[in-house]
Amino acid sequence: MFPSRLPFSNQDIPVSSGSGFIVSEDGWIITNAHVLSNKQHIKVELKNGMLYDATIKDVDQKLDIALIKIDSETPLPVLLLGRSSDLRPGEFVVAVGSPFSLQNTVTTGIISTTHRGGHELGLQNSDMDYIQTDAIINYGNSGGPLVNLDGDVIGINTLKVTPGISFAIPSDRIRQFLADSYDRQRKGRMQTKKRYIGVRMLQLSAAVSQTFHILHFVLHFCSAGLLNQDVIISINGQSVHSTEDVRQAVQSDRVLSLVVQRANEEIKLKVVPD
Repeated sequence: MFPSRLPFSNQDIPVSSGSGFIVSEDGWIITNAHVLSNKQHIKVELKNGMLYDATIKDVDQKLDIALIKIDSETPLPVLLLGRSSDLRPGEFVVAVGSPFSLQNTVTTGIISTTHRGGHELGLQNSDMDYIQTDAIINYGNSGGPLVNLDGDVIGINTLKVTPGISFAIPSDRIRQFLADSYDRQRKGRMQTKKRYIGVRMLQLSAAVSQTFHILHFVLHFCSAGLLNQDVIISINGQSVHSTEDVRQAVQSDRVLSLVVQRANEEIKLKVVPD
């Protein structure tokens, strides 16, 4: 937090800074929800130095993603979302942001792991699998893009634990947030309650998946009939390719028809998300 002084007053007010990136030419911007916490006025400064007032359009505190909007008279440059599910450890990435208000700062690193569970970071009730990177992320980087060498956004810079260990929200979660946000705003609805099926998942490596034609271990018992080390093969007739496929199905469908592999047999289950 940086102090700012009210006009005609000696009173200091807290001002925080963060980063973000434009996802549409008409001024829609993605950032972290915590960057906007308790903020009544938001200003956005673009790379060219132009300042805009911004309005908050949607916030998901659990995901720590927010969508804001600025009004520009001309089309704005945008960043494209890549597919975080295609990431592999060892790939080079670039973190872009404004740490300590130093604009247009770029740091580089590699992907350390693509699936670091929120529970491993002490984040209670988190179903997020974060991207771990050694790219340096500091105060003010939050909300900025983590991009691959093609320039596609594969995550939002979110959390620094120590130098060399930082975390980003995967772009696949951003894409789903944007789709859900568009649907809510089109229908004029407030944010819907998140649904859960009470399991913790581990995505298997590509080699294991191809060898056994399976995709996920379910790590914890569940009242819906899922058992430890069950493997989810399909949901409602659609093959499952990632943990994100499972999360999307849980949020979009009221009843799930699962096919799971348990030991050497396939079992069909009906699951109703809470």
